[in-house]
Amino acid sequence: MDGNFFQGTIPSSLSSLRGLEELYLQRNNLSGTIPEFLEHFEFLQSLNLSHNNFEGMVPVEGILKNATATSVEGNIKLCGGILEFKLPKCKIKHSKRGGLSLTMKLIISLICGVFGVIFALVFLYLHCSRRERMKEHTKSDSEKFLRVSYQSLLKATDGFSSINLISMGSFGSVYKGVLEQGETTVAVKVLNLVHRGALKSFASECEALKNIRHRNVVKVLSACAGFNHRGDDFKALIYEFMANGSLEEWLHPTQNIGDTNEKPRSLTFSQRLNIAIDVAMALDYLHHHCQTPIVHCDLKPSNVLLNDDMVGHVGDFGLVRFLHKTTSGNHSSSMGVKGTIGYAPPEYGIGHEVWTQGDVYSYGILLLEMFTGKRPTADMFHGSSNLHNFVKAALPEQVVEIVDPVLVQEILEGEMSANNLPNEDSVRIRIKFEKILISILEIGVACSAEFPGERLDVTDAMAEMCRIRNNL
Repeated sequence: MDGNFFQGTIPSSLSSLRGLEELYLQRNNLSGTIPEFLEHFEFLQSLNLSHNNFEGMVPVEGILKNATATSVEGNIKLCGGILEFKLPKCKIKHSKRGGLSLTMKLIISLICGVFGVIFALVFLYLHCSRRERMKEHTKSDSEKFLRVSYQSLLKATDGFSSINLISMGSFGSVYKGVLEQGETTVAVKVLNLVHRGALKSFASECEALKNIRHRNVVKVLSACAGFNHRGDDFKALIYEFMANGSLEEWLHPTQNIGDTNEKPRSLTFSQRLNIAIDVAMALDYLHHHCQTPIVHCDLKPSNVLLNDDMVGHVGDFGLVRFLHKTTSGNHSSSMGVKGTIGYAPPEYGIGHEVWTQGDVYSYGILLLEMFTGKRPTADMFHGSSNLHNFVKAALPEQVVEIVDPVLVQEILEGEMSANNLPNEDSVRIRIKFEKILISILEIGVACSAEFPGERLDVTDAMAEMCRIRNNL
């Protein structure tokens, strides 16, 4: 938690984390005294409280009596502690004799009473205002929900023209369109109802997306169910348009006719890291922060969409499953999971029911693909060979040989631009970059382990990826 803008004191609730081994709070704006409960952390091996605004006496027991494992420098108001800290001695303040006069006590009581009444009135006002705002918010959401018809979608997409076709999937096609309501650019997913399972996919997406609110999940704007111009059933979902397409298009760009002289677009290391974290945050939300845990079941690059700012959004909830709690644990609402070859976990192939660890496996494969540039279904993988084993066998010594050549080129260009730096600095930057790549690929390998019990939880994977980004 170092290098943030945390303020206030270290909360007493931290004392419950008795198994804590490392605690880094340096370079924040924390204040108050260093709590004594830190003395009683039996497993704490490293403590860094430097460069904050702590004050008062430093405790001298536990890890705080180990100068090599503890840092308190940069807190100019601290005193005492062990000699190695080189802090000034604490001045003992002598309390003045005598108490408050009766008049002063009455004045203080009166002031406290007045403030108590004011506080109660403010609390009631804020509570009532909040209820009103919630009502207005619900009303505004309802009013903002786009009302669309088949005719409006037909017009928005120029008759579902092939020019506006974005992608085609198992259950339907996605078109770019501009609705007349506010000239809103949208993505329209038209279900192919002839395809078996399309109707179920439509129902699953509606059920999943109606209650989801997260910056890394594609936002559904509306749905349309009716009849087309031929009188056939028509169902479509209207999504927020993602201007930069899918992650698949960036990882594996296709050369269009006439574009032979143009350099294929690619993602930088920083962009890949940010998108990987965006996807992890979306999965963490779906698995742990929805009223009913949601399993995506089909996480892959084509289902990760990028907006104008290259922020990753998880989309296509056609195979989603809901986990309902029972006395024997969480169970999915339906069976017969399909998923996609290469990304679906091995246990699904032998009939295991849907669970969040299946998404974790898919995330691990996605992470390995993002940083190696290799599809899990590439021709080089056959028999017992797969992307997971390929990366695992190469770590850590051969990391540069297996990562996406685009990233290797980025390293080389970075070194060329750093020619003005001393040679040892250039080498240090390269070594640091390689270590970061190793850490990322190790997370991907841990998430995509064959045996579910060996896989990370997505929350832990997300935390590790964020830690890597913060240390850049």
